[in-house]
Amino acid sequence: MTVDLDVVIDTPDYSVEMKSGLKTLQGSSDAVRTISETVLSGHIPERKTFKGKVRTLLKASFDGSYGQIFTLDIIDQELKKRYREIGWVVFGEILSYFLNESVYADTERLSDAARVIIEDLGEKAEDLNKQLRISAMKNLHDTSYKFNYDVKIRFRKNRDEQVTLAKFDRSTGSTLTAKLDRQVTDIVAAITRLNINTGNGRLQIQGEDETTAFGFNGEYKQIVLKAKKLLSDNLDTNNGLEDDNRIYVRLAARPLRIRDGKVVKYFITSFYEE
Repeated sequence: MTVDLDVVIDTPDYSVEMKSGLKTLQGSSDAVRTISETVLSGHIPERKTFKGKVRTLLKASFDGSYGQIFTLDIIDQELKKRYREIGWVVFGEILSYFLNESVYADTERLSDAARVIIEDLGEKAEDLNKQLRISAMKNLHDTSYKFNYDVKIRFRKNRDEQVTLAKFDRSTGSTLTAKLDRQVTDIVAAITRLNINTGNGRLQIQGEDETTAFGFNGEYKQIVLKAKKLLSDNLDTNNGLEDDNRIYVRLAARPLRIRDGKVVKYFITSFYEE
């Protein structure tokens, strides 16, 4: 069973410096394989070999910046069965989610089916993101670091129609070296997404247009029930409300910042009761 994908490196002349290009292709392959095997098997693969249950195979290159077609090949029969149960649409949502989440970027609103699968991974979801950041994402960004080229990973519905799963550039690459502030800061925010099993999600700071990732400063299972309920209640309250009518909560958190000072994630340390 194969899934057709491609990588597009946004170069001006349909070519790319070979060593850097190969690292970007390697990172793209490793990211897709690692996410796919984790989702299908429930286990994060420690090693990726040609004998793996899930593999990626290079296919043809194509013009239009520098493009490389590849396939995700699912070899194991049980994993094939699991893939059929999930279906491509939901599987594509999950691939897109983890590709973006590993660089703290937001995604489209998840379907209930995709959300349940991600939540069922529990702590493995955050462990997967951490593993992706160690090498796969660093390699994927190599042409962005060195030549300022954008990189896209896409699903190929057919020769003429592709769906972009994630887009990477120097800005997303900079999140991989983000530093955690020593000091705690107060924030006023609305919860826009929450994984009930890990405590990770996204919030919108009052007065800002974009959402930001958040998690807890410590093991989520040790967090008091009152804090968990505060966040889940706020999410439920704001579901369906216009931005101007959102209800906000006040939290204390340590910001994770990239070099230019932008916060890519907040680690909540405590909360304030109204």
